[in-house]
Amino acid sequence: MAIEKIDVVIPAAGAGRRMGAAVPKQYLRIAGREILARTADIFLSLPFAGRIIIALSADDTLFDTLDTAANPRVVQVTGGRERSDSVLAGLRASQTEFTLVHDAARPMVRPADIERLVALALDDDGGILAFQSVRDTIKLADTVSDGTARSVRTEPRELLWHALTPQLFRTGLLIKALESASAKGLPVTDEASAMELAGYRPRLVSSDPGNIKITEPADLAVAEEFFRHHAP
Repeated sequence: MAIEKIDVVIPAAGAGRRMGAAVPKQYLRIAGREILARTADIFLSLPFAGRIIIALSADDTLFDTLDTAANPRVVQVTGGRERSDSVLAGLRASQTEFTLVHDAARPMVRPADIERLVALALDDDGGILAFQSVRDTIKLADTVSDGTARSVRTEPRELLWHALTPQLFRTGLLIKALESASAKGLPVTDEASAMELAGYRPRLVSSDPGNIKITEPADLAVAEEFFRHHAP
């Protein structure tokens, strides 16, 4: 399926408290450049990416200090309390049939993986980047009356995938799925989970496992090493 442009939504309204830094983690620097700027750089370099819609906290004062803010393809919207609220705000500003949603703190996604996702997942069910690398035996647990966890069954490893971003869906369908989940009070951990609740089966597209989300201080060291070898 041929498509001209795909807008990108990057929810960046979170505080990243687990990092324990003085600023939200998306504004921490790796190899001399802010995480959020590095993430936006990836999509600005892709020929099929349209506008980069960044959902920010209402009290954000840092984004306008980035050179990213001056790019004419970058659009700012006000995000919400939950990640899904910020994604919805970005989706409502999207002007393209399909939209990519990507975590602000995943600056190491490979452009080739994004290109493969777009090539394989342009349909109603959409798709996500993910990787299949569960090596240990996985147990499904239940909690008994004394508070201890008890194994219920062993999950088949070959069916388990780590969900990553970006995730690609028809803009209108994803808006409806997120709104429906919110109205029903159903938990949504990523865009694919909202689509699953709406009855869709998103395609899993294999990603390089290095596409990690920077969450804790140890992740910064991994990112620093990565950009020492891959920075333009």
